[in-house]
Amino acid sequence: MPPGRRPGAEDMVIETSRFGGIEVDDQRFLNFPRGILGFPDDREFALIQTGENSAFYWMQAVHRPELAFVVCDPRMFLPDYQIAIKPEDLTQIGLSDTVGSQVFVIVNKVGETLTANLQGPLLINVATRVGKQLVLSEKKYTTRHELMKLPQRGVMARTA
Repeated sequence: MPPGRRPGAEDMVIETSRFGGIEVDDQRFLNFPRGILGFPDDREFALIQTGENSAFYWMQAVHRPELAFVVCDPRMFLPDYQIAIKPEDLTQIGLSDTVGSQVFVIVNKVGETLTANLQGPLLINVATRVGKQLVLSEKKYTTRHELMKLPQRGVMARTA
């Protein structure tokens, strides 16, 4: 639970640079005790669904309106995505095995392509919502794995 939360509180309004003030359900908060690579001081995030059936979420920093990452479950695009998780990584988020965990990856737009950082997945304890970013030692995956090409802007207008 992020500091400053009232016991029994269900929702909290957080400020974002993209959406303004938004109300976030208590169950949508994530805590990364060690932060995210490059952002060690940002430890509290809200997971915001981008649409009812969307594969993507915004992982919005609670205390920095301008900081948010697009994340997704990599298995939505790569059903065979598997990572070796060390026992100490599980222990750090309060788990003894992978049951009860969720993996997300950070997504970026590079040109007209969506890429995912498969080398640095986010491991979440679903029950406590505590997470950790892993850095995989094997080179099976990259930090910019292509997920999909985006439609070119204006194509529909030119062909319609």
